[in-house]
Amino acid sequence: MCILQLFYYCYMNLKLLFTWSIYWALFFLLMLCSCSNIKSKDKIYIGFSQAMSNDDWRRSMNEAMKLQASLDHDVELIICDANNEVQKQISQIDQLIKDSVDIIIVSPILSKPITPIVQKAIDSKIPVLVVDRKTENETYTAYLGADNIEVGRIAANRIIASNSKDSINVVEITGLVGSSPAEERSLGFRKVIDGQPNIKIIETIGGNWESESIEENFKNLLNNSASVDYVFAHNDRMARGVWQVARSLGKENRIRIIGVDGLNTLNGGIQLVKDGVLEATILYPSGGEEAIKLAVEIVKNESFAKNNILTTTVIDKFNVNIMKDQYDKIYEQRAQIENQLEAIGQQQEKYYAQNNLLKVTMGLLAIIFSLALYSIYSIFTIRKKNRQLELTTNKVIVQRGQIEKIAQEVKESNEAKFNLYTGLSHEFKTPITLILSSIESILDTAKVKGIGIMSEVELIYNNSNRLLRLVNQLLDFRKLEDRKFTLRVSKTNLYTFSNTIFKDFEREAKKRNINFTIECNDEALDVYIDRNLMDKVYFNLLSNAFKFTPDNGSISISIINVFEKNIVKVYFSDTGIGIPKSEIENVFQPFFKGSNNRKNSSGMGLHLSKELVELHKGSVVVRSKQGAEFIITLFKGQGHFDENEVMLENDMVDPNQLDFGSDYFDHESYFMENEDSNSEKYSLLIIEDNSDLLLFLKNKLQIEYEIYISNGSDATEKAFEVIPDIIICDVNLPYQTGFEVCAILKRDWRTSHIPTIILTAMGGKESYLEGLQAGADLYLTKPFSYSVLMQSIQSLLFNREKLRYYYTNSINKLDAVSSFNNVEQEFLDRLNRLIKNNLDNSEFNVEQLAVDLAISRMQLYRKVKATLGINVSDYLNNFRLDKAKQLLEKTDLTVSEIAYKTGFSSPNYFSTVFKKKYGAPPNSIRI
Repeated sequence: MCILQLFYYCYMNLKLLFTWSIYWALFFLLMLCSCSNIKSKDKIYIGFSQAMSNDDWRRSMNEAMKLQASLDHDVELIICDANNEVQKQISQIDQLIKDSVDIIIVSPILSKPITPIVQKAIDSKIPVLVVDRKTENETYTAYLGADNIEVGRIAANRIIASNSKDSINVVEITGLVGSSPAEERSLGFRKVIDGQPNIKIIETIGGNWESESIEENFKNLLNNSASVDYVFAHNDRMARGVWQVARSLGKENRIRIIGVDGLNTLNGGIQLVKDGVLEATILYPSGGEEAIKLAVEIVKNESFAKNNILTTTVIDKFNVNIMKDQYDKIYEQRAQIENQLEAIGQQQEKYYAQNNLLKVTMGLLAIIFSLALYSIYSIFTIRKKNRQLELTTNKVIVQRGQIEKIAQEVKESNEAKFNLYTGLSHEFKTPITLILSSIESILDTAKVKGIGIMSEVELIYNNSNRLLRLVNQLLDFRKLEDRKFTLRVSKTNLYTFSNTIFKDFEREAKKRNINFTIECNDEALDVYIDRNLMDKVYFNLLSNAFKFTPDNGSISISIINVFEKNIVKVYFSDTGIGIPKSEIENVFQPFFKGSNNRKNSSGMGLHLSKELVELHKGSVVVRSKQGAEFIITLFKGQGHFDENEVMLENDMVDPNQLDFGSDYFDHESYFMENEDSNSEKYSLLIIEDNSDLLLFLKNKLQIEYEIYISNGSDATEKAFEVIPDIIICDVNLPYQTGFEVCAILKRDWRTSHIPTIILTAMGGKESYLEGLQAGADLYLTKPFSYSVLMQSIQSLLFNREKLRYYYTNSINKLDAVSSFNNVEQEFLDRLNRLIKNNLDNSEFNVEQLAVDLAISRMQLYRKVKATLGINVSDYLNNFRLDKAKQLLEKTDLTVSEIAYKTGFSSPNYFSTVFKKKYGAPPNSIRI
């Protein structure tokens, strides 16, 4: 009996072991299947509709896209070639929409016919990236390509307009009519040519991008026309066709031909320039690699720009060899990458096969291992231990998750507090600077009775109120956190209440030309609100609207009585920068600051507004499309409030809360440029986005300096326009930092010589080093002393005059070896080398010097005048006279020989100017 029981027990255990073996095998098969499914699910499918692939430029774009896509295993690229047929391209894009690809890249054949199908893709929630050519409107997701207008301008400005010939005849060979590159290249080309009186476009020949389309018309033109100096063809293929026609008529050496594309192929633009067929070609990059990268960023919802412009340049005989060598290396590296990718693909196939084999082997080993471990006596013990281990593991996982959650919350809390106090410190420092500077100014001007004291006292009053309001916001935030707010609601006409606050903002709206309106469908509507608290809500929402709405924008308040319901809605709408879609749910979080917000803020205003509205049992929501719109919903009547919250008498609104934070006295006159500007005054450009500080500095400094101002939106453009003697720039600007502005100006030869003072609320070592690295000459932290600022300006100008004196008294001595290694010194070194190399050329003048420097004559005059304090003609004459004086002192050459050797047209003229400069004739120098 016992033997039978033992056999039965063994049979049951073997059956259990067999069942477990089957389970293990199924488990590993499911793992293999799930892995392959996950892999295909994570793919990014990119559909590319190529206009045509019958030319080298298009084929280069396709190859670059394929290579970039192959570098990312998660990207699947589908290329559709329309073969230059518009209807075929429309059908291909429609099929890509039906296939539900993740993104469509389109290179349109023609702009207008392709626009509707692009719109269809956008309506189908498929993003569209337009490359090379644009559609008729801008409904696409993003555009990538070179600036075709700039291509035309470069061809006209840097190649044709630089020719000093009195009369130049030009022929333009345009691309396919209706394509955006042809229209934009012609537009940019003609903008420059129309402004050159010595240049005339004698003929425009339309082509279709192929050389055969223009050869006959160009041949007729050469047979019938007087002369052609330049031909601008919209691509290299048509440019080569122009050369072939000219060569057949024996005129190829008389005509300078300019092409566009700059491909490094057998008949590409680079080879044509190298062979002397073309005068130059404008590099027009295909952007294949960049298109795939941008498409992946769009699909992954990463930040991207709508218009992505590829850089272009001129390829001529001076740089063609360098460009060709670089492209040859790029193609060689691309071939190596393709070979490596092919090898990697083979290795991956082996890896996947070996990996699957390994998994199956591991599964079988696990089965064998399980069979070996299983026994009659240990099976129940193992199960029990497994259960205990599983419980312990789950417990550890839960505890670890709780610890990670707590750590994350602590990190976010610390970051929020740090951001809060950083933001507050920036907001406090500017008002404090104005207050301290105004007080200092009052002390200075008190000695002269009745001059400018009242406006500065009022400025102190307004900024003191601004500081008080920031402190009150901190206290209100603390009250909300502690739930210590007590409502005191009273019956209030909502339109009258809103209109009162509306009028307080009207002055700011008029000053900035903002269309500020209020409307109501029931002006007799009464609601129960706490006026002081609701005023804070209105103030915060309107302050945000004015802060983020540009000049000439629109802001509106709309009060809607929903008659069929017991609610009223108040809409605050603006046309400002809006809120990113991914961040809109966080706007009411305390200390939140949007990624597109370059303004200083504490991040408490919207959170405080939401809490105050909810105290009224209402709600506030936000939506953003073009600008932002906040919607407050309040209940009518008083039934939703407690009895102790309802006041029988109306409360007065705190007048301090109605202060918008900008000065109420008339500052409009300060924005006017100085009408009686003294030509002897130094010019000073102030770049500051805080209107109070900007106006204060302008008011104080315009007595001694000619003042120009910028709020930061046009900082570099203003500097290039006026070329001031000194620049004062704030760090926190709306569009770019003061460090970036300083770096741009210091790198550009037009403004590299201008001393720059950085004003900032950031006093850390890192910020100070960043300012020095950007090229700032002085770094002042807020709050700063006005007298220190004045002395700093005077010192910088004095040092600039000393540097001018050094330059003007060191003609022929400035050496590249001893240079200061900056843009200004490099410019002077190049200027001196050109004069030295042409010293004996009497026909070498200012015009030729400007041509050799590749700049206009006016730019050369302004740069030399700003750097050296004298005009370029005097500098050229002084250079020659200084060299002549050296030759008189150190050589035995005759006066006539020296005169011709230093570039003077005659000995008599040389003697006249020499005596005028040195007070004695040349012969007296040797006595």
